[in-house]
Amino acid sequence: MIRYVLAFCATIAGTTAFAAVDIQEVTSDGGITAWLVEDHNIPFTALEIRIRGGASLDEEGKRGATNLMMGLLEEGAGEMDAQAFQTRREELSASYGFDTGDDMISVSAQFLTENRDEAVDLLRLALVEPRFDETAVERVRAQVLAGISRAEKSPNEIASEAFFASAFPDDPYGTPLRGTTDSVTALSRADIVTAWQNALVQDRIYVGAVGDITPEALGDVLDRLLGDLPQSGPPLPGPVDVQIDGGISVVDFPTPQSVALFGHEGMDRDDPDYFAATILNEALGAGGFESRLMDEVREKRGLTYGVSTYLVPKDRAALVLGSVASANGSIAEAVDVIRDEWARIAEEGMTQEELDRVKLFLTGAYPLRFDGNANIASILVGMQMIDLPRDYVANRNDYIEAVTLDDVNRVAAELYNPEALRFTVVGTPEGLAETP
Repeated sequence: MIRYVLAFCATIAGTTAFAAVDIQEVTSDGGITAWLVEDHNIPFTALEIRIRGGASLDEEGKRGATNLMMGLLEEGAGEMDAQAFQTRREELSASYGFDTGDDMISVSAQFLTENRDEAVDLLRLALVEPRFDETAVERVRAQVLAGISRAEKSPNEIASEAFFASAFPDDPYGTPLRGTTDSVTALSRADIVTAWQNALVQDRIYVGAVGDITPEALGDVLDRLLGDLPQSGPPLPGPVDVQIDGGISVVDFPTPQSVALFGHEGMDRDDPDYFAATILNEALGAGGFESRLMDEVREKRGLTYGVSTYLVPKDRAALVLGSVASANGSIAEAVDVIRDEWARIAEEGMTQEELDRVKLFLTGAYPLRFDGNANIASILVGMQMIDLPRDYVANRNDYIEAVTLDDVNRVAAELYNPEALRFTVVGTPEGLAETP
């Protein structure tokens, strides 16, 4: 209950935060659009740039190319090698981040107003004139390969790889975006250049900016930073079906504790019932100690330290997933309890008391997301990518409050399917039979 009391306090404290989020749409002379929240209290700006496509654009046999390429963008550009680039970035007190997702790449930047022009110019070099020097390629490749090696020894990573391989057997979603030891080892500089050309293109760019910058100055930044990228790239892959059926898969792995990833097909983020699904997920497994699964699996039976669920609306498919870890001798019981709770929420839905409690938390916690320029910039980009209106920030809690008990119980019956629930278990579980 403390969680929900804190959420209520946050609702009151967050009123000012909501009022301050005045989102402007800015379009540069070159036609690049961004959303901006001006805040001139501190001489500092955060930029968040995302480009749709990501690791899904890896070419056949080149898995991991986009991920490796993104790891190299800060390893030298223009006339500067990796060391010179980092030295210059530090001199400017600028911060850059480069990341790869299944459906997008992201570039983050934070810089002081007094160094804005130089920081933007340096980031532009990284995006438009990366060097991909051999020494840098081999250094970053070694880091990626070390990560792959660690993942091969992680039960959680093994479970994730096995689950997604069965859900998406003939699609990039079915393999880790970092690639495999063989695929990453075989990548050439030419493969990295191709990944760069395919991923960094203008017509799939989304930008959020927050801080000490005017619309006019932002328009100039957009054109200088992104205007020299190619206009377009290869077509994005289309939707993909989730191909798992209900049952249990076991991956034998020597560990005293089994871990399980479980789930089935979920709900697209643009579905009108997504707010109801969010409320249901909070009640079932995302709500910490107040969730049903935590109560049944941990509190009542002591089978785990933690169990959780989450909605995963990817660009080309949607899942509802969960994870749990339990001793090899008790994982079978944990699986049975989770399956029973999955069936119970599908059949019975939620109570009015649960609905009221979850609404209180979700509406109270929302303002806490707006706690810094970088976080707000990320929210702005996320809103654009799923085609939300600019007034969503002000109206989001109204959407949550509008969900009725009839809504959540109808959606529960549609979303949760215990017969389709697939468990991928990694460990040496006792009394848990693998099923087709």
